[in-house]
Amino acid sequence: MSREVIVKEAMKTNLAIVKPEISVLEAAKIMKKRKIGNVIVVQKDQAIGILTESDIIKKVVAAGKNAEKVKIKEVMSTPVIITEPYCSLEDAMKIMGKCNVRRLPVIEDDKLIGIITQKDISIISPILHEISREWYDITVRDETYYKKQVFSGKCEDCGTLSANLKNVEGRLLCDDCIDALKYEQQ
Repeated sequence: MSREVIVKEAMKTNLAIVKPEISVLEAAKIMKKRKIGNVIVVQKDQAIGILTESDIIKKVVAAGKNAEKVKIKEVMSTPVIITEPYCSLEDAMKIMGKCNVRRLPVIEDDKLIGIITQKDISIISPILHEISREWYDITVRDETYYKKQVFSGKCEDCGTLSANLKNVEGRLLCDDCIDALKYEQQ
């Protein structure tokens, strides 16, 4: 009898965590030293962004910017699409495919506990890797699905850091602001 593998069993827990004020050059050196393709940007113990090799190439190198002078917060990908540790690898792959991302920070009880990447999943389940190729053939992200995801970052109303932001009419809001909005609409 086989069972589904969950994210917690495949994720990496030795994360490269950086502050938003460090330079892109410093982050690139961390990535090189650790032989990884991303760093997670954290402020007040909340994931607010992710900086990938692709971000560095597209937003710094190709733009002719000086990596030593550009701060991570200026070029990081944000908000961060996240997953939970008890999500199946198949569901994590669907999130990646439909949201057009290759990495998902893993959040449990509002704490960053790991990261799962497309590569991690393909090592464990080559068949899921083949399925992900089909999803990536659709280069446009599924906006309806994307809007239903949970994000980590700053609430666009109150500015509170949260690992449980939801998209409400194009704005990422925390639960308190969503409740206040519902109350105002009554």
